[in-house]
Amino acid sequence: MFEAVEELIGEHADLERQLADPSVHADQARARALHRRYAELTPVLAAYREWRACGEDIGAARELAAEDPEFLSEVKSLEAHREELTDRLRLLLVPRDPVDDKDVILEIKAGEGGDESALFAADLLRMYLRYAERHGWRTEIIESTASDLGGYKDVQVAVKARGATGPGQGVWARLKYEGGVHRVQRVPATESQGRIHTSAAGVLVLPEAEEVDVEINPGDLRIDVYRSSGPGGQSVNTTDSAVRITHQPSGIVASCQNEKSQLQNKEQAMRILRARLLAVAREEADREASDARRSQVRTVDRSERVRTYNFPENRISDHRVGFKAYNLDQVLDGELDPVIQACVDADSAVRLAAAR
Repeated sequence: MFEAVEELIGEHADLERQLADPSVHADQARARALHRRYAELTPVLAAYREWRACGEDIGAARELAAEDPEFLSEVKSLEAHREELTDRLRLLLVPRDPVDDKDVILEIKAGEGGDESALFAADLLRMYLRYAERHGWRTEIIESTASDLGGYKDVQVAVKARGATGPGQGVWARLKYEGGVHRVQRVPATESQGRIHTSAAGVLVLPEAEEVDVEINPGDLRIDVYRSSGPGGQSVNTTDSAVRITHQPSGIVASCQNEKSQLQNKEQAMRILRARLLAVAREEADREASDARRSQVRTVDRSERVRTYNFPENRISDHRVGFKAYNLDQVLDGELDPVIQACVDADSAVRLAAAR
């Protein structure tokens, strides 16, 4: 049934030989790519060995059952287990999202609700920072615009893994489900009558692109410099350190003013621009994909309402998969894995059904 795995066994053995060669590690980019592929294949081979061993156990149990009917129950139990192993192996063999191992740039923008929306954007930022901390990821706020009451009109944060990650455990693999409109229902701090208000913030998750992922012609860029504004050091409002980069063929704009120097702001703006261009390229590829792929849970479309945070009921609801729990306080403190896992499981079910 799984003839393709035989080829993967050979590839896995070849990767082991290459990774054992010290000269390979002189090229860090190549070594990282080999490690990623090796980590991707290892669970496939482990599942395949378990699947084959279970098949052998079924054969032995059937021989025993032919002489002693009491072994029939063991045969049925082993057959049910092998069905589970078959589904697991089939899912592992379905092509993965090619950018699952990438780091991300996560953007949060206040939406409807004014100051309350900006405060909610700050709550979401803290939730993601705490979630990253729980996973041992590094975070870096690239750009932010604060509101008067201590919230954020918009904020962009880079989230990076420390070292190699296992299949399905990369930053993009977990956070790609967060894109969309996040709605909050609560009594705002500015509400004197105690009425519950509804506001929203938009989240956009972009896989961070390396220079080799996106080819940018310097001639296609218009770079403007201007004086930064808002809270900051002595350079604020005194030097032209803020940078705005416009990719003229696409019209995509990225800007940064948080850093002290113009060069640093330019580098940060280029990171954002590369990530946005990669996202556009992926969206174009997705439009050409099959209906099954388009129906998957993964999305970075901010026009879709994905989740509601209901403070009076301490309830978190994900509208895409029907997930609901009454531990909103814990989720906002970074315990986001059960919510994300519900999206992962729904996505896996779709991919498994398409592979049958």
